[in-house]
This record gives sequence, structure tokens and C-alpha cells, in this order.
Amino acid sequence: MPFIKLQFKPGVNRDTTNYAGEGGFYECDKIRFLSGFPQKIGGWIRSTPNTFLGTCRWLWNWVTTFGDNFLAVGTNLKLYLEAGGYFYDITPFRESNPTYITPATDNCFTTVNGSTTVTVTITGCTATAGNYVQISGAVSTNGIPASELNANHKILTAPTGNTFTIAVTTAATSSGTGGGTAIIVSFEIDAGFSTAAFGYGWGTDTWGRLEWGLGGTTPVTLPPTLWWYDNFDNDLVANIQDGPVYYWERGTNPSPATALNTRAALLSSFGGATDVPEKVMQILISQQDKHLLAFGSDPYGGAGASDFDPLLIRWASQDDPFNWTPSASNTAGFLRVSRGSRIIRALPTRQEILVWTDTHLYTLQFTGTTDVFALQEYADNISIAGPRACISANNVTFWMGQDKFYAYTGRVETLPTTLRQQVFGDINLDTPFAIIAGTNEGWNEVWWLYPSANSNYPNRYVIFNYNEKIWYYGTIDRTGWLDTPLRNHPVAVNTPNGSDIGTLYEHENGVDDDTLPMDSYIIANDIDLVDGEQFMLTRRLIPDVNFTGSTVAQPEVKIQLRPRRFPGNPATVSTTDQKSVIETSVDNYTGEVFIRARARQMGFRIGSDTLGVQWQLGMPRLDARQDGKR
Repeated sequence: MPFIKLQFKPGVNRDTTNYAGEGGFYECDKIRFLSGFPQKIGGWIRSTPNTFLGTCRWLWNWVTTFGDNFLAVGTNLKLYLEAGGYFYDITPFRESNPTYITPATDNCFTTVNGSTTVTVTITGCTATAGNYVQISGAVSTNGIPASELNANHKILTAPTGNTFTIAVTTAATSSGTGGGTAIIVSFEIDAGFSTAAFGYGWGTDTWGRLEWGLGGTTPVTLPPTLWWYDNFDNDLVANIQDGPVYYWERGTNPSPATALNTRAALLSSFGGATDVPEKVMQILISQQDKHLLAFGSDPYGGAGASDFDPLLIRWASQDDPFNWTPSASNTAGFLRVSRGSRIIRALPTRQEILVWTDTHLYTLQFTGTTDVFALQEYADNISIAGPRACISANNVTFWMGQDKFYAYTGRVETLPTTLRQQVFGDINLDTPFAIIAGTNEGWNEVWWLYPSANSNYPNRYVIFNYNEKIWYYGTIDRTGWLDTPLRNHPVAVNTPNGSDIGTLYEHENGVDDDTLPMDSYIIANDIDLVDGEQFMLTRRLIPDVNFTGSTVAQPEVKIQLRPRRFPGNPATVSTTDQKSVIETSVDNYTGEVFIRARARQMGFRIGSDTLGVQWQLGMPRLDARQDGKR
């Protein structure tokens, strides 16, 4: 009898039973498809040995006219610029009493003999535990080196409105006060949450749903710190969701050194700034016409942050991000979205800006008239899973909804998927801020990173290959993702749950999980051997595996054959000389594998879990003959 060729349909389908999906794939992790055949996904390495503080949920990359390649990394604790493998701290200082100098700081350190804890006393400083403070100008004090005092410190405790404590490495050799008379102490903006926090508070109605207070009886969710950023030419504009707008200037010096040692500052603090919004949901720059826009904002002429309108869109004058005062001589202005209770996300596309509310999708277009921008409703009764759940690729915008996927191609369409139950059957939609969409353009893929039902951090992914129109999925721990043509590889960040130390990775670089082996596999749906009625006695497997890209001398994969009598039976047979699951190692020199299995259906699995292995499955064959019906 001729060989049975095992040729499977591309993509993974979890929305049918194992047997109903015959001829396809049913389960996988860390694989993708190329020309219809499954292969191990690309590996990743640490982009830099340096780390950052906090959890980052969004990245932004741009190149200046000086050739600087900057990556903005905003976390719940800090705002960084990564350049050349180093993270530069540009976290803004707080608005109220940000910096203290002499005489308020003279000899403000108090030490205790043998202790590494230092108490700092500054009248009226109102420090907060968990926030960060920058200290400079101090001299060595009671055995503690000046270099350890002159640093960026996390505030450990704040016993009074005039004191706070910090930690150093070297224990004091005596008790007393000191530090000198040239000390500068600058307090950074408040640290936020790394994930959602829950509690009770005031202001939980429509207009104040994200406010926090004391004594309320309505439960509220406090979201994690979410940074939004964009570049205005060489400079960076940024805001924390539902917070003020900050601006970082690159400057005109060809060397970025001075700028990288300068903190971002409130946009409203720059010369010429007028009527800058105090509270903004998301900042964005319309790059085609050079307008800085605020989606969700306090109104022009209003009472400031307390007057926040989650459906209001405001914009600064063209080419002037500091001027927000509408007049006949500029293009500053505002308009209001009419439907929904709040703006969830604004995403720039090729010719328009898409604006999602919690119930509708709008398009915002620059008109060039006295109205400046026009807003048009495009779809109602739609959902979006979270503010980071949308992305554009190949001139199409894709996003994850509450219970399905969507695509915008000029009209809104439901995106067919074979993994609806796999994704929406085990996802934590109570933490929408943890859902992240990204692209992997080199492989024609859209990725969604999302948390499983029992997690607050992304620990799974689902991929749509828009070129081959197929889906696959897997597990990975990443809190942020960015595919940018300005870097050699897609970059992603991760801060493990419960940790404050974050790492930047380069994906599609190598074949391993950094320095560890990657467990990659795919399992095919059971197939009938011939007609599914006859038993078949399988004697040989002729493998077909490509190991191109492997970095070890003799790469190998593990192949499993899983014989079954009926679809509902376990992978087992009754005779004593046959194995229930047949597993064999296959390398690039394996021509055939002798096996013995008797079954009506056969399952197939291929995978690897060792260092340096890259593989692609072709069309293996089985040598089998009929062996009766019983």
C-alpha cells in the first residue's frame, strides 16, 4: 500500500472538536506558519544588560534629525529614554514644591551608627513613601560616601510632613547629622500602580469614574500607570492617562548628552504656553498637519482638571504645541464626541485618526478649513477590549473587542477567527489595560498579548497572520511590545509580577528564550488512517523536517504519534508489544523511524525544548497497511 502523506492545513483551530478539525492543527505554543507549514517561532535576547524600574505597558521609538534613536519607556515608577543600550531617567519632577535648596536642605541628613537608613529632614517637603527623589550636592556624612547620597532614591517611609527616609549601601560609622550646605533635593511625580488596584471612593459616577477618595461606598478600579507619548519633531510629548501633559526637549546640540540629563517638564511650564489642558486621557500628534491633540480633556475656559470631560477633543495650534487658546489667528480648537460615555483610544492611520468610545467608532480628519477637524461616526454597537488592543498593519486596523475581533478596511468588519473560545474563554477582561496589540511586519503578523483569567499581567498571546489569513497562539510574559522599522528587531519589555525590575528584549533574534531553551510544539488534529473504519498497522515514519537556522551542530526534534481506536478514546492500544504514545527523536540525518502502532486514527505532535534548535515541519509519511476492522 502507498505511504500515507501527513499534509495539514495551516493555522490552528480550537473552535471545533479534535476529530472535526481533521487535517488541521489543534494545539500549539511558540510556533508560526511560513508558506502554510508550521515552524518554531523566532527567539529573543536581552537588548541590553541594563534594566529599568517599574512596569512598562507601551513603547515609542523615533529618530531625530541628529540621528539619535530614542525609545520612550514609561513605567509606573519612571519615564525613561533608552539610547545606545542605556536607560536615561527623564521622569518629571512634581508640580508642587518640586525642588528644595539651601538653606532648607542644609545638613538635612541624620544617620544612626551601623544603619544604612538615612533620615532626611526638610520643612514642609510632604514626601510620600514609594515615590522617588533626586539628591545632589551632598558631601560624605558620618562614613557614608557622597556618591551614595548623591543619587536617585526610593522614599522608604515618610514619618512626618517634614521627614522621609532613604537607603544607602554603606552603613554609617557614627550617629549624627550632616551633608553640607549645597544639597539639592528634587521630588519626582507620584509613582503609580503596576497593575489595577481595587477599592472604594468618591467620584465613581460617569464624570469621575477614575477618581479616588475616602469614605465612599461604591467600588472603583484604579488603573495602572499608562503612559501615552508621541514625538513633535525631535522632542517628546507625553502624559500619564488622566494626568497632565509633559514635554521633553531634545535641543540643538548635536550631542544628546545634555538633553538626556534633563528631565521632562509640564508643557504648561514652557514659555509661551497658554491654556494647556490640565488633565488628558491620551495625547497624540497628527503628524500630517502637525497638531497636538488631547483626547479626553478639561475644557477651554473651564475649571481645570476638576472639569474633565472624557468625550472632549482639544488641539493646540498648528506647529505650536504650546498654544491651546483658540483665536482667529491660529488653528487651536475643540469638539466633542457625541456618543458613548468616554473615549477609550485614538489611533492615527494613513489618512485619518480612529477614535473609539466604549460604544462607537469615529473617524477624525483634518479638513484644512476654519473647523480644522471633522468628526464622523463610523460604527455603533462595537466594543474594544482595552486602550492598547488596536493596531494598524498592511493599511488595515485590527482590534480585539470584548468577545470577538474586528478589522477596519474603510468599513468595520468582524474578523473571522478559529480561536474565539481559546482566547475569550480564558481572558481577564477586568484588566483591559493589560491587553496589548502589536505587529510583527516581517512575518505579516498581528499580535495580541493578554492576561489569562487568573492573571493581571499578559501571559498569553494570539496571532493573526494577515497574509495567510490564519491564527495561532501561545504563552509568553510581556507587558509591552513595539515593532519599529527604526530598530533591527521588534522590541518588547517585561517586568515579572511582583518585581520592580524591567527588561528590554529584542525578538526575532536567535532561536532561544534569551539564554534558556524554548519549548516549542504543535499538535495536529487526529486523522483517519484510510477511511476510519479499518485498523491500520503502522510500521515506519518517514520524517520531513527542515533545521535551517539552527545554531547547534546536530539539532533534533521530538515527534510523537498518538494512535487511537476512536476519537473519544485515549491514545492507547491494547497489545503488550505496542506503545500507547510513540515518541522518537529526529535529526537532519534521520531517514526513517521504525515504529509499531495499530489504530483507526492517528494524532501527531512535533516540538523541541533544547538550545539552538530551529525547525520547520514539511510533509512526513507513514508506512501502514490494513489490519482488519476489530
